[in-house]
Amino acid sequence: MVQSKTELFDKELAEKAVLFKALAHPARLRVLQFLAETRSCMTGDICEVLPLSRTTVNQHLKELKDSGLIKGEIDGVKTNYCLNSEKINNLKDMLGGFLSEIDCCSDNNC
Repeated sequence: MVQSKTELFDKELAEKAVLFKALAHPARLRVLQFLAETRSCMTGDICEVLPLSRTTVNQHLKELKDSGLIKGEIDGVKTNYCLNSEKINNLKDMLGGFLSEIDCCSDNNC
């Protein structure tokens, strides 16, 4: 059986990588900012706030949804998107903890 490279690392690191990957594009960061600014679920067209095609925006929304950072519920012909506050809070803690683990600049001799 072929093993994926991510399976070579512990589960916690793999979970972090999925979330960090979701943050690795300015369009996805902008979507998160926009949803946070609206402070409610977005029913309209998120494409209007990004300088990208609808297809490209949908790909970014899918990445965010797959990571669990946003929720998307179909309501007729529209999809309502909102932040997943539990996952966002977990991400904040995870990122802070990860960065404190790799505190590198205080006593390196490089």
